Amino acid sequence: MSFNGGDQNPAHALFGTIPDGERVTVMLAAFEGWNDAGDAASDSLKYLHRLWGAKRIATLEPDDYYDFQFTRPAIHRAGDGSRKIRWPVTKIARASIPGTPIDIVFVHGVEPSYRWRAYTMELLAKAAEFDVNYVVLVGALLADVPHTRPIPVTATCEDNELRERLNLEPSEYEGPIGIVGVLNEMAQLAGLPTVALWAAVPHYVAQAPSPKAELALLHRIEDMLATPFTTAELADDAQAWERGVNDLAGEDPEIAAYVRQLEEAKDTADLPEASGESIAKEFERYLRRRGKDQP
Repeated sequence: MSFNGGDQNPAHALFGTIPDGERVTVMLAAFEGWNDAGDAASDSLKYLHRLWGAKRIATLEPDDYYDFQFTRPAIHRAGDGSRKIRWPVTKIARASIPGTPIDIVFVHGVEPSYRWRAYTMELLAKAAEFDVNYVVLVGALLADVPHTRPIPVTATCEDNELRERLNLEPSEYEGPIGIVGVLNEMAQLAGLPTVALWAAVPHYVAQAPSPKAELALLHRIEDMLATPFTTAELADDAQAWERGVNDLAGEDPEIAAYVRQLEEAKDTADLPEASGESIAKEFERYLRRRGKDQP
């Protein structure tokens, strides 16, 4: 028997079918800062870190990579009452997804100030050390999207074989990039199949947290891994967030009019088949969860 994500179409899974007795390791990486609108990307990884009980296995020390006048260390009181300095290290943790042959290596840090190529090479050396097979980069950006509609998540891939299997497109973006873009290219050059996920956060509610965007990223990660996991508590937070933004928009006629304009543009751009695809994906997600709950 082989693992392929239960009832899901294997084409949606990052790695397809995993033969019996073998394991696959996926690196999930997100970075606070320019690539993390509303903290949605880093919060999505923190959620999975807690859910799967990840344990730290390595760190990238900060001295060579950060301007401490820009990314300042912070003082805090530890559990024993002593005061400790918390430095902006990049944390690497590992978890195994229960009931699957999938291991996850989490990378979470702040976008560095210096020596990006050395930084990404150090990360890729860790990926080789921990036998990573695939890389999934998670980011969030500000966009002209309404908060009342599903948060768009764009998935791109530059690896020809993986892109064809997942039915993705290469990125068409040209312009300034952050550390996510650099790591994407460096991972490809190192021969690691890589997918980048980007959530579009409404720019008029850019402050953190952004639970609706976080939830959208988690659903896309769930599809990539073809592995169901619970997000019910976060779904409640996302609904409460949307209601709160509705109340704020209702108090300002200009913002309310702008949101309606965004809604009209979004509804016009969305083709009927796109909506049908969204319904199909949500039904597949339901079937996977139902299959997991059954004995």
